[in-house]
Amino acid sequence: MVRTKDPAVRTLLIERAAHMLRTREPITLRSLVAGTGVSTMAVYTHFGGMDGMWEALRQEGFTRLAARYATLATTDDPVEDLTALVAVYLVNALDHPDLYRVMFDASFELADLRAANATLEYLDRAADRGRGVGRLRAETAPRELAVQSWTVAHGLASLVANGPLPRHALANGVTLLTALYIGTGDDPDRCRRSVENGWRRLEEPRA
Repeated sequence: MVRTKDPAVRTLLIERAAHMLRTREPITLRSLVAGTGVSTMAVYTHFGGMDGMWEALRQEGFTRLAARYATLATTDDPVEDLTALVAVYLVNALDHPDLYRVMFDASFELADLRAANATLEYLDRAADRGRGVGRLRAETAPRELAVQSWTVAHGLASLVANGPLPRHALANGVTLLTALYIGTGDDPDRCRRSVENGWRRLEEPRA
């Protein structure tokens, strides 16, 4: 008999696995379902087994990042928007440090690579707009600048969310991004204002 997939059960198992990562509990088939009220068969029904569970958990990190990006309003300042995307990346990592670690665990494939790549495309589009309005040099490659911005975000997140540095070390991002965008052609004074405005996303209250 084919078992019906219940989205609520799938979410329950993903949240349970994320909690176990956060509390550093060993994750096995039996420990995952312990106390959830569902059987081990649910892991096979929804994920095809534990490998599929890890793939889905890895994907969930990108899914939540994309959901945050989708709520960002586009302004008429692409450099501010590019900075805001970096700030929201950091917010996502700090809110979900357990999922953040799994996002980049290449031991397991991503369930949907295209959806994961779509998060980087948000930065692509902001960089392309910056070039289009003359804030960045015409020869700027949007994907290259997007990757460089992502690299700043990933480095800071790795050092703060799951690493040795305190949260206030994130402030280095303002200096790093300002230097990056000035080096790509932006006016220094205008760039600093844009980066500082975009960076405020990091401190906005959230649910």
